[in-house]
Formats: sequence, C-alpha cells, structure tokens
Amino acid sequence: MHADIHLQLHRLHATELHREATATATATATATTAAATRGTHAPAPALRVQIGWKLVEFGLRLATNRPAADHFTTAA
Repeated sequence: MHADIHLQLHRLHATELHREATATATATATATTAAATRGTHAPAPALRVQIGWKLVEFGLRLATNRPAADHFTTAA
C-alpha cells in the first residue's frame, strides 16, 4: 500500500477511537451523575475487567525481583 493510504486509514481509525472515547466518557459521566442524584454508587466494573486487572497484578508480582532466598529453599 502507498503511504497515503496508510495515513488515511490511520486518520479514520483515530477518528473512530476519539468518537468512542467521547461516547464512553459521556456515558460514564451520565452514570456517575445519575448515581449521585440517587445517592448510590456508580455501577461496578464488569467481572471480566476485574479479573483482568487481578491477573495483571498477579503477573507483576511474579515478575518483580526478589532475593533468591524467597523463591527456593535448599535442602542441607
């Protein structure tokens, strides 16, 4: 493909992402405002999102550098 086509595709994709971000921000603000007027909390994130972040947290804990003594014990 020519560079011009890549640029056009990029612009289209960027426009779609901006539109989606605006719609999401508007929906979130509306839900938060509605919850505030009802005196309740905003809805909890979907279970899939919560599990995803827990997996990320778990992976980061596994990836952190720890002293070797924390990982293994050697038999004498």
